Amino acid sequence: MQTTINSASSSNITNDFLPLEGTDYVEFYVGNAKQAAHYYKTAFGFQSLAYAGPETGMKDKVSYVVRQHKLTFVFTTPLRSRNPVADHIYRHGDGVKVLALKVSNARAAFEETTRRGGQPYLEPVSLQDDDGEVVLSGIHTYGDTVHLFVERENYNGIFMPGFREWKTVYNPVSTGLLYVDHCVGNVGWNQMNPRVQFYEQVMGFRNILSFDDKDISTEYSALMSKVMSNGNGYVKFPINEPAEGKKKSQVEEFLDFYGGEGVQHVAMATGNIVETVTALVDRGVEFLSIPESYYDSVLDRVGKIDEDLEPLRKLGILIDRDDEGYLLQIFSKPVEDRPTLFFEIIQRKGAKSFGKGNFKALFEALEREQDARGNL
Repeated sequence: MQTTINSASSSNITNDFLPLEGTDYVEFYVGNAKQAAHYYKTAFGFQSLAYAGPETGMKDKVSYVVRQHKLTFVFTTPLRSRNPVADHIYRHGDGVKVLALKVSNARAAFEETTRRGGQPYLEPVSLQDDDGEVVLSGIHTYGDTVHLFVERENYNGIFMPGFREWKTVYNPVSTGLLYVDHCVGNVGWNQMNPRVQFYEQVMGFRNILSFDDKDISTEYSALMSKVMSNGNGYVKFPINEPAEGKKKSQVEEFLDFYGGEGVQHVAMATGNIVETVTALVDRGVEFLSIPESYYDSVLDRVGKIDEDLEPLRKLGILIDRDDEGYLLQIFSKPVEDRPTLFFEIIQRKGAKSFGKGNFKALFEALEREQDARGNL
């Protein structure tokens, strides 16, 4: 069953105790930040932005920051073992640690969320240099993932204090990726509703879409999902949990290999998905394969679209429609050896949903990959 709730009204936004201005950055803990940054520049079209490490006074780790339009990724690596970053990588492999959210007041964000039951991760701290001040605070969410609240209205530097500009000769051109559309978290059995309750009570989010195991299922596996959105709709976090099926679902596979709950994928928006995906494929990014038969009847289901069908068929781009328009989406294969983190590329043509009509084709494609790995 699918339930749709309309976008936030003005009264919801006015009463929003945690006003968010969007995703500030996504931070990945990885085994080799220098190589990871190079990969995301080469494959996805990010540009060098900032660096922090021993040379800037950060002695136990290094971080490389890359940016493409409003997308900012941070890759962090420990310099020694017996380090919280090293422990995270040992347990999970490369993965998302921080979903940083831009706010106008990081101290108020911390006070409001912890007062409502949020578990503190970072007490409010002021970072200052000659370019101004950034205030950070943070709370825990599912698994070892955290939300940082970033207040940077009084900062004019390249990224934040403690970082210096990272200039490189090698900066491939953009692939047209624009901003974070949403980030999906996988949680354990019977944990979706408690996580939904966390986002509702602690962060003031609303459940705008719900999918049960009848919506998201194949012959072999199933899952359930609820989409959480903040008051103004700038930040959306779908939450998935496994459901009973004949075989292991892709959420169960993720939980097994990640070693617990975590970010399954980051969806990145584009204004021209054909151009973006063509560029990504040319740079070596691998996407899930969709059966040719999907395209035989897709326009009967979604109606008229602006794009020619043939390029979409050639690239394996999926199409779906809701009451407000349609969307185009495609999913990469996992970007590392563990079958955990992957990316979605999405172009919205009015649609505010998440591609319910594509679930069956998508999950069958995922199951073929699982079967090839021997994990279905």
